[in-house]
Amino acid sequence: MQIPLKVQPDDGVQEWMMLELQGDLESRTQSEMSNKFIGDLHFTKQGIPVLIIGHHILYGKVQELDKPILVMRKTCANTPMEVDKECSLMDGSGEAEVAYNVRAFIKKKLLFKTRPKPIIVSSAIVS
Repeated sequence: MQIPLKVQPDDGVQEWMMLELQGDLESRTQSEMSNKFIGDLHFTKQGIPVLIIGHHILYGKVQELDKPILVMRKTCANTPMEVDKECSLMDGSGEAEVAYNVRAFIKKKLLFKTRPKPIIVSSAIVS
């Protein structure tokens, strides 16, 4: 089976990074965490990733992946429309040809495997 891939030369292909957390990430309310703000990602001047989640800070490292990952978007070949399900022709005569547009490459990951450290702010006591 052949899968048609499209790389848009005028758009250029982006390079993304993958975020890997070792352990569990839980909310206090046990609510669903998808599509919610988790924390802030920063980099030091030395290029070390720093993740701040609530009152905790995690230090990580950048690692190269053994095999790069390709991020694609499924589309109907005849239309620029992105699809989540099967492509079907407008006149209902069957299924349209499916194509995959290359969105990005993932060649690196940010690995956070150490235990989070609490952020403690000391305030000066003025008398």
